[in-house]
Order: sequence, then C-alpha cells, then structure tokens
Amino acid sequence: MIKKMALLFVLAGTTLNAGEKIDAVEYIGLGHLSVGVAEEIAGIGKGDEIDLAKINASVKKFFALGYFKDVWVEKKDTKIIYHFQEKLAISNIEVKGFGSDDDTQKLLDKIGLKKGDLYDESKIKEAKKSIIASLEEQGYYDSVVEISSDQKSKNSIALKFEVNKGEKIIVRKINFIGIRTFEADKLQSLMANKERDSLGWFPFGFNDGVAKVDQLELDSFRAKEIYMQNGYLDAEVGKPLMRVDFGSYNAMIDYLVSEGTQYKVGDVSLALSLKGIDSVKVAQALRLKKGMVFDIERMRSDMQMIKESVGNLGYAFAKVYPNMHKDDHNHTVNLQYMVESGDPVTINDVIISGNDVTKDRVIRRYIYLAPGDKYNETDLKESKGALGRTGYFEKIDIETQRVSQDKINLLVKVKEASTGTISAGGGYGQYEGFMFNASVSDKNILGSGVNGSLGFDISKISTNYNLSFTNPRLWDSMYSLGVDLYKRDYKYIDYTQDQLGGSVNIGKLLDRHLYGSVGIGYVDNQSSINNDYNTTINDIFYSDKYKKASLFATLKYDNTDDFYVPREGYIALGSVELANMNGDITAENQAKGYKEFAKYAKFSAKFGAFNGLEKTLDYDLVLRYKARLSVISANDEYIPIGEKLFIGGMGSVRGYNAFSLSPLYESRRIGGTYSFSNALEASIPLSEETKMRLAFFVDWGTIGTRDLLIAPSNKVSVDEISRSSSGAVLEWQSPFGPLNLIFAKAINPSSDDSTAFFEFSMGSNF
Repeated sequence: MIKKMALLFVLAGTTLNAGEKIDAVEYIGLGHLSVGVAEEIAGIGKGDEIDLAKINASVKKFFALGYFKDVWVEKKDTKIIYHFQEKLAISNIEVKGFGSDDDTQKLLDKIGLKKGDLYDESKIKEAKKSIIASLEEQGYYDSVVEISSDQKSKNSIALKFEVNKGEKIIVRKINFIGIRTFEADKLQSLMANKERDSLGWFPFGFNDGVAKVDQLELDSFRAKEIYMQNGYLDAEVGKPLMRVDFGSYNAMIDYLVSEGTQYKVGDVSLALSLKGIDSVKVAQALRLKKGMVFDIERMRSDMQMIKESVGNLGYAFAKVYPNMHKDDHNHTVNLQYMVESGDPVTINDVIISGNDVTKDRVIRRYIYLAPGDKYNETDLKESKGALGRTGYFEKIDIETQRVSQDKINLLVKVKEASTGTISAGGGYGQYEGFMFNASVSDKNILGSGVNGSLGFDISKISTNYNLSFTNPRLWDSMYSLGVDLYKRDYKYIDYTQDQLGGSVNIGKLLDRHLYGSVGIGYVDNQSSINNDYNTTINDIFYSDKYKKASLFATLKYDNTDDFYVPREGYIALGSVELANMNGDITAENQAKGYKEFAKYAKFSAKFGAFNGLEKTLDYDLVLRYKARLSVISANDEYIPIGEKLFIGGMGSVRGYNAFSLSPLYESRRIGGTYSFSNALEASIPLSEETKMRLAFFVDWGTIGTRDLLIAPSNKVSVDEISRSSSGAVLEWQSPFGPLNLIFAKAINPSSDDSTAFFEFSMGSNF
C-alpha cells in the first residue's frame, strides 16, 4: 500500500496537458485475472481522459479483490501501465503435533485454510489463533504454535504449523454456592465440565475432568435447565468463576446459585383456530397439565407436538410460542400456547443430491411427499426415518426451501454408506477351532435397492454355503420377492446336522412401518451321531433323516430411525411356520411306537426397543432392549432334534458357544420346545471418525421342553435351564461392513456348558 501511494504521488506530479487522452492501457503481471476482466474492473480505456482520481479508485478496486500483494500505475507519454504483484499461492499445508489426520483436516476446514488459497499474513495469524482456541476447547493450555514457510517457486509457498500442546487443566472441584434442593452431581449431569472421578484416568465410563473453557458459560444454562425441569422458574445460575493453579494445572469452578420457589402448572390453554384441526383434542394430548410441577422439557415437547399437528395441515413454517403468567402468591404459572400458522404450502419439487450410486427412483420410494402434495410434518419426519432404515446411507438431511408464498422444495441430501463388500476373514474359537469365511454381498446392488449375497464359512465343526437374493420393492411396487438357498453342515457336541435347503417368499409393505410376507421352504436333513457318542440312547435322538416342506408367514413392525445404530423406535417381528416332514424313523424309535414324524407349528417373536439420550444428556448414549421367544407345538408327536430349539452365542446368550445350551437327558443335549432370551445394552461412541462404538450388555435366557417323549406313551420330565452373561461389544461400521467384536463372560455356567469368551459377527442389525 505504501508503494502504491508513493507511485501515485509520482504520477500526480507528472506534467499533464489539459484534456490529454489515453492512447493505450497495458496490464503487466496478471495471473488470476484475464485482461478483459481487468479492463472491466479498472473502467479506464483508450480514448478516455487521464483522471488521477479515477486511476486511484481503480487501484483500490484491484486491492479489494484480495489477489494482489502490490499494485502500481506507470504513465509513459499517453500510455497507462498497471503493474501487479500477485500474492503467493499456498501449495501445501502441514500441521504437526495436533492430532490424527482426520482431526487435522477438521481443523483446517474450521480455520478456512486449504491448498490453493492465496498467502495472506493476517489470515495466517488468525489461523494460529484458531489452532490455539481449538486446543483450549480440548483442555490444553499454554500451547505453542510455530509457523514456518518455504517458497517453492515464484508463485507458490508451503506452510508448516508445528504444534506443541500445553498441559490439560483438570477440574477437581465444582462449587454451587446457594444450592439447597439438588445435589451438586445432579446439576453437573447436563454440564460439559464435570469434576474428575477417582477413576477418571480410565478411558470409558468415568469423567476425566478435562476443562472445556468454551463451554463454561453454557454450563450455567445447563445447570439452570435442571431447575427449569423441576419448576424453579426464578432460578438463576451465575457466570462461572474458574480458578486455576498453573503449577499443578488443577482448577476449581464456582457458580453462584439463586434457586427461588417451585411453581406448579395452573391453567393451560391453546390459542389455535384452524380449519381441520381439533384444538380440544390437541389440548387433551398435552403432557404438561394443570396441577403438575412445571417442567420445561414437557413444555417443549408439547410445543413440538402442536407444531407437528399444525404442520400436518400444510403449515410448514408454523411457530409456537409459550405465553406464561406467573402467580407469585400461589406459586403457579398459567400457560397459553400461541400459534402463528403462516400460510399453507404445497411441495413444488423434491430435489435429491449426494447419491452417486443409489438411483433417484429408489430414494423417492421412501419420500412420502411428492410434487403437488400438501406439506405434512409427520410425513417429512417419517421419510427421513424410512431412508435411515434402508441402510444405504451414512447421513440423511431433508430441508425445506421456500420458492414462493405457497410452494416449497424439499432438498433431500444424502451421504451414501458402503453397502457392498467383498470380504475374507478368519478367527479362532474354543469350540469351533480355526474359522475361515469369505463372502460377496451388497444391500444395494448397482444402486437398485436389491440385496444379494454369496458366501461360505468353514471351521473344524462346520461348513456352510449360502446364496440369497431379495428385492424389497419389486418393480417399484409395495411387493417384495426373496430367494434363499443354503447347504449347512454343523457338528454339534453330540451329533452332526447335514442340511440342504431353500425358501421363496413374497411380501408386501402394508403401511409405512408394517411389513408382511408368506413363503414356502424345503429342507433335506441327514443327521448322524458323532463317533464319540455312538450309543443306543443317541440313536433315539440324533440319527434323524427326513425331508421337510413348510409354509411360513411373517409380520414385522419397524419404526426405527437407522438400520445399524437406531436411536429411537421399536422393532417387533412375529412369525409362524407350519411344517410337514416325512422320512425314515430309526429302528430304535419305531420300537418305541413312533410311526412318522410330527406335523408341527413353530412360533417365533422378536422385539427391540431403542432410546438415544443425546438430547437429554448431550452425549450419544443409546439404550437398547432386545428379546426373542420361540415355541414349538407338535401334539405329542415325534420332533427330530434338528427342528428343536437351542440357544447360546450371538442373538441369545453370549458367553456360551453357539447352540450349546439345551435341556439335558442322561447328559445328552436333546433340544427344547420353548426358549426365551433377552438383553439390556448401553452403547457409547468411541470414535466418530472411524464409526466405532462400545456397547456393554447383560444377557439372560432360558430354554426347556414340555415333558420329553421317550415313547408316545412314555413321558419324562426334564428340567429347563437358565443362563446369563455380561460383557462388551466393539461395534465398527467398517469399510467391509458392520463388524461386531464380542467379549463375554458366562455368569452362571454349569460343568456341562461350553463357554466362549470371544465371538464376532458381520452384517447383523438386531
């Protein structure tokens, strides 16, 4: 700028003739701009009179572009020459000592620096401040950031930020001065800053106490939230005072609290008059009612419910305000919800982006709003949930874009997940020995929504092959078609089951959350006794050879919000199988009076409930409850062991080998006719970048059989068994598909049980 002003002064001192015309204008040193654009910016051309004020203004315009380090103007006779010295382009940015590559990239995105940007000293200084601020957000103080540069060429420069992290400040004590109603731990429950636990060094489940200074003032509002949830409308939590001992980097935080008085809810009313909505019914559905202790969370929930009710009539931009009138004498608060509905709108267009593989028509199947439809808040919410349940997408956003007074666009933005895998792997289990598996699968073949898989797994005790194909929306209809073929050879402890089978099913989406299907199946079973157990009693139970044809029907309800990690909603599934078997009854069983295999009915049910607590705790904790129930009914006829029930392992009681838990008769596993298992799980995030979570679980299951038929007229009683376990699961949405590593401990095993400390699975979502 100094150079520019000095040269302009020289130009101003040049002898000029009145009305002297410019003969030519030349631009030297341009790189980012073309001559044509420069001429347009300067606004000075051949034939114009020389005007110093106009030239000076043009130089300022060029500087304002941000491309140039220096700009000056030279006059030669009647020729004007603009000289430009462009800023250097940043050819590389290196950050050392900040964190992982993902953390570094997020930092660069945050501070707004990237390759190709022009070097600007003020911007570099701001970047340094942002790095230090980011470190302070992580709890690091007295950090040092050194910047060095290396000019690589005439036009480029490389930058290096060397980060020396300071010390972490640890919050040892938080004092709430003036609290009477709640314990300090209660107020801290919603706060970002918490006192360090005695086991705060342990990476999971305990507060490490690392200070988050940028969250301190927000913590005042979070602590106040506890009071507002319990009726203390006048409560105030003052600004924090943090005292730090920079010798030990320990801190103490003080909050001055004024609690006030608890209020209850007085009259509740709703100022709403819209055609098509029953304001009386809406008012009856409110959660916050007269006589209750005021709870701001319930009030917000009621406001959202009112907004959704109005939004379902097409009012996309409706607003709900609470009008509160406190009665300080009676300590009550009258509440009136005011509604500004705005104008109803219709859908102008649905614009989809981010789907590089998945076809638009596949996504539109799950969008319950189409061009010309009246806007509906519930439809919008359920569209996002339906897309999440497909498992095709990692991230889904649906936004509204107003295009006129009565029309909006829906902007559906997706980030696709990895749905296709080619995998090979192996492992070792105490019972199964070394295992090897390989598979090719894709939930979304060529973006069509079709699910297919081909795979096998081999171990010391099993050999399995499978081929499956499912089209969930046949020809974009509400119908589905599935085909499944398999060859299964599994060596149980007492016998080996050799099966060849397959099934075909046709289903229909009955409504948005309810799906039904019917199908037929066929199995050729050839069981044989393991050599070590070749006895007469085993011949009774384990030598069945038969063929089975079956009809089955399934009904499934699913309103969860995600396929792999649901955070809200329920899954409920019920199925029934009607089976008819024929084959050779063993001589031992013929001698007992059996003439043919049973015709039986098998009933199965699954249930899952999911609750994410991020909104409540400001932490992505997900609680899950899962249960499975199976019952076989055969009217006292002979049921081969290959059709009976076994539990243990993934999907029932982890910590025990797969299918190893069963009622016993003379120390033989003879299978059950009913079983139940359930699990409680708590899942927490480990790494957002690598999509890893850690889940802790407790399992319990039971299995039994109705009176065991040794012969048609000879029943013996067999004890049911119950087992439990606990452990942890490392849940990873890996590039090869969802992978679960299970570490379990059997809590109450018997001497006959076969336990397993480690298991893994790929691809399961229940």
